Amino acid sequence: QVRLVESGGGLVQAVGSLRLSCAASGRTFSSYAMGWFRLAPEKEREFVATISGSGRTSYYADSVKDRFTISRDNAKNAVSLQMNSLEPEDTALYYCAQRTSISASGAARSYDYWGQGTQVTVSS
Repeated sequence: QVRLVESGGGLVQAVGSLRLSCAASGRTFSSYAMGWFRLAPEKEREFVATISGSGRTSYYADSVKDRFTISRDNAKNAVSLQMNSLEPEDTALYYCAQRTSISASGAARSYDYWGQGTQVTVSS
């Protein structure tokens, strides 16, 4: 059974930084792409970043490009999201997800497993 557990969320001031982590268990981690998504109040779920199973390919939403960096450590079964230059618009519940493919994708519907989420709040 796949389990994803996020951590690292919190309250931060604008232009600050946070690093989110997601610990995965249940199947061979390096075989599957990972993604980060977020859900803000009164908004639809939004793609943030994705990384392939090997870690060689990653994609970002335009809204976070050049500010956020996704990475993974296959030896530790973990994926991280380094968030810099945070803005109040980044406030959301951030979810880690895993899809049953080695290829990165920004399509939420292609992800099979989801964590419970970690809250990020950015104050102005």
